[in-house]
This record gives sequence, structure tokens and C-alpha cells, in this order.
Amino acid sequence: MSYLLRVVLPDHPGSLGAAATAIGQVGGDIISLDVVERGPRGAVDDLLVALPSGGLPDTLVTAAQSVPGVVVESVRPYAGNADLHHDLELVDKLAATPTLGLALLTENAPGVFRAGWALTLELGGDGIRALHGSAGAPERAPTDLPWLPLPAARRLDWQEEWVPPRWVDVGMELAAAPLGSPFRVILVGRPGGPQFRASEVLRLAHLAGITATVTARTDDRPPATV
Repeated sequence: MSYLLRVVLPDHPGSLGAAATAIGQVGGDIISLDVVERGPRGAVDDLLVALPSGGLPDTLVTAAQSVPGVVVESVRPYAGNADLHHDLELVDKLAATPTLGLALLTENAPGVFRAGWALTLELGGDGIRALHGSAGAPERAPTDLPWLPLPAARRLDWQEEWVPPRWVDVGMELAAAPLGSPFRVILVGRPGGPQFRASEVLRLAHLAGITATVTARTDDRPPATV
């Protein structure tokens, strides 16, 4: 079983190595590491850790926090696709097949942001409709989104009135970004947290902007002649 561990590391040499050693001593195998954010108080990292059968995630928390100054912000099961999780890999895919830009962003955003799902939504004269959905995305998108149109990327509070009860029950952390228009957005959901940090919202905004740009350029191309 794999778990996604978000840790806050103190700003001094060796803290990550010490945390990795402690995790290894309880049987945890670190599959990948993503730096989420760096600041004057230290770094926030996402560790994807595999535990042997019967291993308990609480042991990962205890092990990591045995290192002075290390704080575990969250731990949750992770069953997502770990093959594509870097921003530049997604940009390469977008550049290679720009006609599929919106679908590619939607399908791969959960992997990039270690989230549960993503939806591309559009607000039109007949209401809100879903353009694309990733694996695991809700079958029905909310029909009342008071934050649309969306002028800029932001984190959304799962305790707001518009959030469906089933999302509230699992503590669904949410972030959204416009896709070239305030009326078209990508919405990313992360069941049970952790909360989307400012750096992640900024990355989502950049990827949405790139996707909108390459898609628009493709749409503007003249038809091919024979």
C-alpha cells in the first residue's frame, strides 16, 4: 500500500535525509519526492511511500516526526498514477498534442498535484457543463458555483455552502484556475487534504494558462489544404 506523506522540514542540512532514514527503519520505501514549497521556515515536501502488507500509516508519522523539527502535515492512502507527476512532463505532452490540451490537463492534473480528480467546467447561457473529467472525477458536477466566473486561480474552501455534502464529508480540498476565460475553469479535488498551498495554486494557474494558450493557437490554425 502506498501513502502520500506531506512533511514540513526545518531549514537545516540533513533533515530530509534523517526523515528518510527514519521512515526506512519502519519498512517505508520512498518511491518519489516532490518539493511543494520552500520558504524561510523550511521546505514542504510530498513523499510517496510504500509500506509492506500490514504496515500502518501511523508508523510513518511517528518515524518522520522522531526527527527534531519535522512536522507531518498529512498522510493519506495514494492509489493514483505515479508515472506522470511533474509539471514539465505535462507541458511536453501538451506541446506534442495541443489539440488534446484540455483533456490532457484534466486527465493528468491529479497526478501532477497528487490529487483525487479533476474536472474542466464551463459556464454558459444554459448553466454549467463538464467538458472533461479525469479518472475518479464526480459523475455530476455541482450546478451552483457562485465563484464562477473565476478571474484568477484560487483555493476554494470545502466548508462553503455550495460544496456538496458528500465532498464535505471527506474534507475535499479544492483549487480552481481559469482556462483562458473566467467562464472556463479546471477544478481539482483532493479528498482528505492536505490543503492546497499558494505555490500549488500558482502552478495550477501556470499550467492552465499554458493549456489555454496552446489550445487557442491550435483552434486558430487555418484548415489544411490538399
